[in-house]
Amino acid sequence: MSASLKPVDGRRLYQQVADQIRDLIRVGHFLPSDRLPAERDLALQIGVSRPSLREGLIALEIEGSVEIRMGSGVYVCARPPQADLSTKPMGESPSELMQARAAIEGSVVALAAARTTPEAIVELKLANEAMRSAIAAERSPLEPDRRFHRTIAELTGNSVMVRLVTELFDERHQPMSAQIQTRYESQQTWMSAVTEHAAIIRALEAAHPLLAQAAMQNHLEASRLRWIGP
Repeated sequence: MSASLKPVDGRRLYQQVADQIRDLIRVGHFLPSDRLPAERDLALQIGVSRPSLREGLIALEIEGSVEIRMGSGVYVCARPPQADLSTKPMGESPSELMQARAAIEGSVVALAAARTTPEAIVELKLANEAMRSAIAAERSPLEPDRRFHRTIAELTGNSVMVRLVTELFDERHQPMSAQIQTRYESQQTWMSAVTEHAAIIRALEAAHPLLAQAAMQNHLEASRLRWIGP
């Protein structure tokens, strides 16, 4: 007897998680205005990690099925979900995005360390100071942050790496990442990024590839934890 194969679900994990939670709401397991179980319990019930659960909940919040109230919990919204509704793609998984950036930009900065110039160091310091000024003025520091990471990629002399680094950074404008920025980023988290950038600059200034790689990976892992948690 031949085995019955199930079709592969090629959607992002947060879409699958969101659909599972929506199904529980649809069948009346959770009612409008109900608070969902604690994160640990709901993750165990669905069978996913807590970061994946958080991303699924953020996707549901974007579409209006749940409301995340900081310090209180996650509540089911009043409108009943449609029976045939499935979560649309809203960009890459923020957790996976930061892991990919750490892997790629860790390699990029190690290559850049061998090609660093005094002019590039000045540009990186200016970008970091522009971030600091924007944070102090309560303006978005995204543009100088982007410039910082792109400048490092440009040091490699590899146009493909520049494109990859830029495209991954610009994923922040997709709904999933944008929602996380709105909810979890603050002056304090951005200042942590500025401090981490300074460590990267010091490693590049010393022309130390392994130290630069470690500093970049530390920065992007810290960013991932600030965004979505352990």
